[in-house]
Amino acid sequence: MCVILGIDIGGSTTKIVGLREDYSLVATLRVKADDPLTSLYGALGSFTAANRLSLGDIGKIVLTGVGASYAEGDIYGVPTVKVEEFTAVGMGGLYLSKLDRSVVVSMGTGTAFVWAERGGEFRHLGGSGIGGGTLYGLCSQLCGVRQFSQIRKLAHDGDLNLVDLTVGDISRGGYSTLPSDVTAANFGNISDAAGPADMALGVINMIFQTVGTTAVLACQSCRCDTVVLTGYMTTLEQARPCFDRFAPLGNIRFIIPENATYATAIGAALSSLGPL
Repeated sequence: MCVILGIDIGGSTTKIVGLREDYSLVATLRVKADDPLTSLYGALGSFTAANRLSLGDIGKIVLTGVGASYAEGDIYGVPTVKVEEFTAVGMGGLYLSKLDRSVVVSMGTGTAFVWAERGGEFRHLGGSGIGGGTLYGLCSQLCGVRQFSQIRKLAHDGDLNLVDLTVGDISRGGYSTLPSDVTAANFGNISDAAGPADMALGVINMIFQTVGTTAVLACQSCRCDTVVLTGYMTTLEQARPCFDRFAPLGNIRFIIPENATYATAIGAALSSLGPL
């Protein structure tokens, strides 16, 4: 068995996947990235042990992500190469969504927007500093929690009505193109009764709405009506309903594919197997 390993060494986590030569997925693994090289070798050891792989089973290792620059040469004698992160984002997004063209959004520590076209180009459209790092930093200060699992649990009981200002709050008649419950200002109507759960939900909502608005603008510039969302933040329960609200506002379809967390690592592995 020849397995290609794709490893995405990000700012806060490292993701590793295995792909067979027929493009089928072997397994996935995610570990916290306190240090790029430590997380790289730790993820590699855990992945091979869990899937009973020997070094002889691995045909190639493909690295991507901001932490890939710290690795030099072949790893344990296995041919090791690097692929540009935005190419990996685009390839992974198309592979998981089974689309031929799309704007692919990678929500990591920050957020990247990539134009992806099967058999064509993978182009970085731009980025935002709003992302997972924003979630951890603001929730640490506003809610007293920093762990993703704690934030997820806390936000489940939050109430946006105690945090955000809506169109209905400031306009009696509303607008023909904007429902009254659409957000007019994130954190623009904080109640004295707002607690940590409400703040946590407000932060999540602000991040997703910022990403959604930027994704709509990216689609308009690319003349595309589909966005593929990737990254670990897609696992939050608020992701699907929040992005669904953008569909009628911008006539855009938002897709969160299975294994969206591992899209960039999958794209890295795919880059060594040839065109999709």
